[in-house]
Amino acid sequence: MTMSADTMIAGIGQLYLSYIRPAGAPLQSLSNQEGLLGIVTFRTDLGIGEDSHTPEGILQIPLSGRGDDLCEIWQTTQPVVAGKIGDIIYRCSRDFLFGSIALTVADVSAGSHGSLGLPPLQSCTEFAYRQIFSLLDRHEYPDLLRIWNFIPSINGVSHGLEHYRQFNIGRQDAFLAHGRLLANKNIPAASALGSVGGPLVVYFLAGRHKSVPIENPRQTSAYHYPPEYGPSSPTFSRAGWIDLGQQKVLFISGTASIIGHQTRHAGDVAAQTRESMANIAAVIAEMHRVAPASGYDLNDLSYKVYLRHITDLPLIRAELDLLIAPSTPVFYLQADICRQDLLVEIEATAGILNCWYGIKTKTGLAIQSSEV
Repeated sequence: MTMSADTMIAGIGQLYLSYIRPAGAPLQSLSNQEGLLGIVTFRTDLGIGEDSHTPEGILQIPLSGRGDDLCEIWQTTQPVVAGKIGDIIYRCSRDFLFGSIALTVADVSAGSHGSLGLPPLQSCTEFAYRQIFSLLDRHEYPDLLRIWNFIPSINGVSHGLEHYRQFNIGRQDAFLAHGRLLANKNIPAASALGSVGGPLVVYFLAGRHKSVPIENPRQTSAYHYPPEYGPSSPTFSRAGWIDLGQQKVLFISGTASIIGHQTRHAGDVAAQTRESMANIAAVIAEMHRVAPASGYDLNDLSYKVYLRHITDLPLIRAELDLLIAPSTPVFYLQADICRQDLLVEIEATAGILNCWYGIKTKTGLAIQSSEV
């Protein structure tokens, strides 16, 4: 695909992230927004297969239980063109590419793309990531800035290996095959959560402006985890910082109650929430060391909180109320976490939140919904 002359405009593009309830905006009207890179719809009542007639550029992710039904809208100030290659649907501007891929594990493992003898999810993950890297190489978006993974039955076991560990092997093999683990400089911020049934879903943001990986001094870098966490380490950085001129963007990966490489406060969701936020604060402090002019604190972020048990919501919310301002956007989704002993995971973003609509708030300003 070749960009048109109109697309190649001067200046660095800006990124914007907005949230809206799906019930408050028809998907078709959302898909026609100017500068749209993509829309991710988190639906707790979404049946498998209901996404077959959704408008172009919209990805629907089924999650278990209850939570905040959300549309996550990604836009840029630059003209956007749409494309599809292989199993990937994407939209891109001069500076950014936003794409998604959804693969049914059984179909990949049984077809010509499956690797004989490998666990199906491992094979499926490697196939998905190889497609992503091939797309980015083909269209010259060298930097994978942020990636989100939704893994069916993430804590389940098949072929003698936990699904999350299968996923990590396939992901790392694809990184290695495409030369994206050189000196750990090409590792993006990421999240990996469990979805209810359905396909392996990966959505991602790539760009032509390099992301600076940020690690957490309180934690072992995930790609240096010892073998007890699986044959291949998780391939992600704790955060990524991107300088877009007028925007200073921070993507913080899914963050949990882990010190070093060990889970802390097993069975205590309140303590796990506090530890997760302490880790996010440590990442921000490290970012200030790497990029002193960034100036973010905990109240400047928007948060997406994944909780294993919906009944833990009041405890998690109470802890966050003590740590961040009431006007801070917080979204709650129920999803399984990558380790069985983790009850909560929190990801965060700074520098790109544009607006949020139609969501009940505590003060009229924030997004801390009680309608779950």
